Amino acid sequence: MQNILFDFISKYVSLTEDEKNAILSLDLFRSVKKGTTLLKEGQKSQDFYFVLKGCIRKYYIIDGEEKTTAFYTEMEALTPHCVISKTPSEYFISCVEDSILLVSNSDMSDEVNSKFPKFEIMCRILSEELLAKQQINFDEFKTSSPEQRYLNLLQNRPDLIQRVPQHQLASYLGIKPQSLSRLRARILEKKI
Repeated sequence: MQNILFDFISKYVSLTEDEKNAILSLDLFRSVKKGTTLLKEGQKSQDFYFVLKGCIRKYYIIDGEEKTTAFYTEMEALTPHCVISKTPSEYFISCVEDSILLVSNSDMSDEVNSKFPKFEIMCRILSEELLAKQQINFDEFKTSSPEQRYLNLLQNRPDLIQRVPQHQLASYLGIKPQSLSRLRARILEKKI
């Protein structure tokens, strides 16, 4: 798994052996079982996550119903808002699949950034990319119909169709599972 991480990092900055060893010495890698809740509503946390393998989901529970707002898969990062605001979380984060995560916190990041300033540059670039991606996703969601959202999902994240239970996908698309079934049937019919 460390090679996967270092290959990813090398897209942004080059690492010396000392820098690689510094990262490894932090003991950041965690194997987490499917169904594990990483963060609960009302809980405080200092942890942020980087998915090396697997899939994690962010969701709210509103009036007893789960509302999925995001899925994070390989080479995607998630810093829960409560880490930044130092307030209790308003949502849940759980593992959709058995996952291997890099779990870090502000203290670890500060330590690495102070020893190796290029990590701060990489983190800034990653943050900017993530912010831009989230803005695009939000705009697409707000301006598209459920069918367009599903077609976008098929085009941009087809792996989720196989990896995520249908009720979670439906929630992510802002529709009921029955509507997703009908939508899939309609799309399939158009292709025939």
